Amino acid sequence: MRSIWNGAISFGLVSIPIKLVNATENHSISFRQIHTEDGGRIRYRKFCELEDREVGSQEIGKGYEDSDGTIIPITDEDLAGLPIPTAKTIEIVAFVPEDRIDPLQMDAAYYLQAGGAPAAKPYTLLREALKRSKKVAITKYALRGRERLGMLRVVGDAIAMHGLLWPDEVRAPEGVAPDADVTVRDKELDLADALMDTLGEVDLEDLHDEYREAVEEVVAAKAAGETPKEAPAPESGGGKVLDLMAALENSVRAARESRGEDAEVKELPPRKTSRSSPKDTGGKKSTSTAKKKTASSPRKSTSKTSQTEKKSTKSTAKKTAAKKTPAKKTTPRKRSA
Repeated sequence: MRSIWNGAISFGLVSIPIKLVNATENHSISFRQIHTEDGGRIRYRKFCELEDREVGSQEIGKGYEDSDGTIIPITDEDLAGLPIPTAKTIEIVAFVPEDRIDPLQMDAAYYLQAGGAPAAKPYTLLREALKRSKKVAITKYALRGRERLGMLRVVGDAIAMHGLLWPDEVRAPEGVAPDADVTVRDKELDLADALMDTLGEVDLEDLHDEYREAVEEVVAAKAAGETPKEAPAPESGGGKVLDLMAALENSVRAARESRGEDAEVKELPPRKTSRSSPKDTGGKKSTSTAKKKTASSPRKSTSKTSQTEKKSTKSTAKKTAAKKTPAKKTTPRKRSA
């Protein structure tokens, strides 16, 4: 893999030469802009507004526009000479548990490749230290003209780095959740749980980009002079769910049919959760639950229960007798004349 950045990891006083390579690749299909009348390519030309002429890439640099419109030229040498330690170093600043990192902060992913034989030992040391600590390393590094946050973690036998957004770059979810006061019933939650259980888990290796495959089929058909397949008509309803319970039941039924299971959706027993309030049950156990417990209890447990009840009766009798005994002592004495 081709490296996009060369530098070192700063691990205290230990320096580990590394190369930064992309950990992901883009498989999406790209399109060109064309002139619809004749199919000619549409290209963008870069002009200098002062000289009113087209310029080549070798003549183009970068500049910072001030508030008054003044352009201040900035060269690559200016940026390379910045007085910050992260210009050519991935500086480890802390080690934290992985669950401390909000997934919203995740950005691009990279692999850190050891830079030659001298880096093998310190690279392996850092990798094994991360494994044993079960933590991730928080780093700072500079890439493409700005300083960034990063997170180092172990992937297989390699160290991977995820670019992280700065905390102030993650927006709060204000105004996103529904404003209305919505009540969700236990039966609806039970059906949602059943649907989640029926769908189960999935091996991510089995998932693929169906949109890209469909686009490739369209391109192949048009290249062969054929008519592309028509898309199926969208289902009516406009996305509105009029009966949530019915929609959930139908979803569970469809999911079970797709897995070859019994599609009948029976009334689900209430889950042992803290969702039920005392008002719903009145402090009483349901008759069906009591019957299930009685039916499932073996005979031995019944005998044990009777023995326990006998012991409880005896202990109660003793306590009652103990209570009656002091009552005799408190009988009032006859007063002497």
